[in-house]
Amino acid sequence: MMVFTRLENALEKHLLTAGEKPPTANPLSERDAILITYGDIVRQSGEKPLTTLFKLLSNQLEGTINGVHILPFFPYSSDDGFSVTDYRAVDSNLGDWSEITKIADVFRLMIDAVINHVSAQSDWFQKFLSGDLAYIDYFIRIDPNTDLDDVVRPRDLPLLTPVRTSQGQQYVWTTFSADQIDLNFANPDVLLEILKLLLFYVRRGAQIIRLDAIAFLWKQVGTSCIHLPQTHHVVKLIRSVLDIVAPWMHIVTETNVPHTENISYFGDGNDEAHMVYQFALPPLVLHTLLSGDASRLTDWAAGIHLPSRQVTFFNFLASHDGIGLRPVQGILAADEIEALIRQTKANGGGVSYRQVNENERQPYELNISYYDALVEQPAHNPGSDRQVARFMVSQAIMLSLIGVPGIYFHSLFGSRNDQQGVEKTGKLRSINREKLKLAQLEDQLADHTSIRARVFREYKRLLRARRRFAAFHPHSEQHVLEIDTAIFAIMRSAPSSPSIMLCLHEISGDALRARIKLPDFSRPQAKDILSGDIVSLEDCPLDPYQVRWIKLDGSVQR
Repeated sequence: MMVFTRLENALEKHLLTAGEKPPTANPLSERDAILITYGDIVRQSGEKPLTTLFKLLSNQLEGTINGVHILPFFPYSSDDGFSVTDYRAVDSNLGDWSEITKIADVFRLMIDAVINHVSAQSDWFQKFLSGDLAYIDYFIRIDPNTDLDDVVRPRDLPLLTPVRTSQGQQYVWTTFSADQIDLNFANPDVLLEILKLLLFYVRRGAQIIRLDAIAFLWKQVGTSCIHLPQTHHVVKLIRSVLDIVAPWMHIVTETNVPHTENISYFGDGNDEAHMVYQFALPPLVLHTLLSGDASRLTDWAAGIHLPSRQVTFFNFLASHDGIGLRPVQGILAADEIEALIRQTKANGGGVSYRQVNENERQPYELNISYYDALVEQPAHNPGSDRQVARFMVSQAIMLSLIGVPGIYFHSLFGSRNDQQGVEKTGKLRSINREKLKLAQLEDQLADHTSIRARVFREYKRLLRARRRFAAFHPHSEQHVLEIDTAIFAIMRSAPSSPSIMLCLHEISGDALRARIKLPDFSRPQAKDILSGDIVSLEDCPLDPYQVRWIKLDGSVQR
């Protein structure tokens, strides 16, 4: 049967069984904020972690967070979930599909499609090893003497892994680790199986699908094997399929690469990803606060352009991984990147490196909690009001920019470095993946003097303010202002309404007075929606690390 006919049959079958769209499936708006979390990041004795997570979401986040990205919750063999053994099952240690569905009924659910590779322990790969003809071309077999010097490597590990099969030893392509076997998308059976898998996620309530490590999807000897045209064609096909059967769905591409490469996954603005991760943002905001100079961030943000109003950014500052450095190549100078590395090490973090060639290794990731990355040196009291304010202005910058905010669990609750986790696993990324006990977290939130309580309280205040104004719509316009190197200033305006918001962020740690001249705004005073203050734009006071979101005349409150 022709491939296209098989695809048509799969779509028809899906439409017959899909039912109605999820109850929370509305267009993206200023009300959207996505929590990024592991399914078992919070635990309670005698209860499945997904049930505990839903309890926390319902009790603590009403009116602030309306979406949740549950990192891979499938059975897995390594890499904290990103080496999947069964794409269609829920890890029984977490719960089952009923718990996932319960979350999807209330929150906009984001699911990982870890489709570049599958676990070496998966049924697919085990059938390949046994010689099952249906799976013999599911994976990429290659002569180990093949010249692969042009291939871009994301990790400092062998690209090919020897395996013992029923036909003898063979070498398979493993971009990320020996336990993560790359799938062969040149095989139509693989492509169709993955498309059917994505439709399965739609039926399970997903509204956003994250295409993990998508840049490496297609392999062709003699090329870099990253961002190949065939990879973009696959993304376009996924987009076309979802546009037909589930037009409320959103695709997010995860490509931890330099900015210009990253945004290529928007395509023409209508045919690839609806959102791309804003990978340059975490190191840029960190540099801004450590240097006390907003110039780099201001210049970069002023150059951001979207190819259409149908796409936007997925903004984030922290995630389950570290703070990537590749995305700021060409934006930050070598000495500025080195300063980030020194700060990370001084504050108890680590740095991951990758082998670029035989004689060179480059730092590619800072491993540290975002809160600790911002603790001032020489060390101030990490729990001081100043440190909390410094951390929160970083988060406010992220929330003010065009796009949908993605907030990592440990940022929302002001988590510190988990040194015990690193010692236990031997992996630097464990520093920001701590598992918490629900009762302990609730006790800390009840203590109004704790770092967790103060960070969470301020985060809720920002989120509740943000979701009330159309100026923060993910597709609204933004205009970056150059006021002072100590201020990151941005104006957001909704094209379909008179909603305008002037966002000021003091990043130097010094009190100052901003003098702002806006030709199209004649009134001398306006209201700060965070403090309630009436401020003069010509002489606006800012405390150290203060955030002011100033509603200009005509702003629409929802």
